[in-house]
Amino acid sequence: MTNTYISTSSVVKKKWYLIDARDQTLGRLAGKISVILMGKNRSTYSPHQNNGDSIIVINAEKIYVSGKKENQKMYRFHSGRPGGMKTESFKSLLARKPERIIENAVKGMLPKNRIGRQMLTNLKVYKGTLHPHDAQMPEVI
Repeated sequence: MTNTYISTSSVVKKKWYLIDARDQTLGRLAGKISVILMGKNRSTYSPHQNNGDSIIVINAEKIYVSGKKENQKMYRFHSGRPGGMKTESFKSLLARKPERIIENAVKGMLPKNRIGRQMLTNLKVYKGTLHPHDAQMPEVI
């Protein structure tokens, strides 16, 4: 009889990755990021553990969407109060807070539970090329 090896999160060495979002399609980039955050690119993947890596995304303001989505795509926020629904177009959100666009796209591709919220904390998105994570020596993808 063979035993199945299940790695623990204390044994798994987490890596840091640096991704440049310049001229990349939003959905395809979010798909790649979510696979790495979940740890599905590792041989030690386990759906009940947070064994994914950390990701730094730079140049968030240079993300690309195809077709008419730039003008038609809407982001909705609710304050929790009656009549508190606010909508904003992709174009205006890109000008105001481009980091939020990538964070929302990745959040939609992660599990909707405690582990998914934990995984999202390993995503760092920045406008421009500067980021404060040089000490982690990220691997460029």
